Amino acid sequence: MKAISPRETTQDGLSRSAFYRAASEGRYERIGRGIYLPADAAASDWDWIEAASRRPESTICLMSALAHHDLTDVIPTALDVAVPRGARLPATAAAIAWHSFDRSTFELGRDRMQIPGTDLTIGLYSAERSIADAFRLRGDLGYELALDALKEWLRRGGRPADLVEMATRLPRAKRPIMQALDHLT
Repeated sequence: MKAISPRETTQDGLSRSAFYRAASEGRYERIGRGIYLPADAAASDWDWIEAASRRPESTICLMSALAHHDLTDVIPTALDVAVPRGARLPATAAAIAWHSFDRSTFELGRDRMQIPGTDLTIGLYSAERSIADAFRLRGDLGYELALDALKEWLRRGGRPADLVEMATRLPRAKRPIMQALDHLT
């Protein structure tokens, strides 16, 4: 199913007033300002849909990415989403924490994934990138989160060489990761 906005309905031959009437009758569900899904749409994560609809380059990062990769037991209070530095951070009704990442490193470890139940895609940082970011931003996220994610990743067979390679390409990541790897191994 496709998320639609009232502006797009005129392209499909449906007037805005007819669309709003259909929404008030329950044929469309409002998931955010100007974003609607058909009422019969499959269940999906509305925060992901809103983030992907507002900024096509949205990428799940930090604690949310670690949780997605099952590297932490911490449940994020908001969806952590990165956009390139300098991009406008949209206002959203959803629980989304927007982060600005440097344009030169934004694409490192970034893949796209299909949002279940929709035809939208959203970016997701790899486990290695997420761990490196957790160490880089340990002052904000906490050292324990980064260390616990690293331990779980190593327990599952993660290769330290892959993590070190990612860390060398990101600022302020290599030294704390090397220290943690030395301490753990």
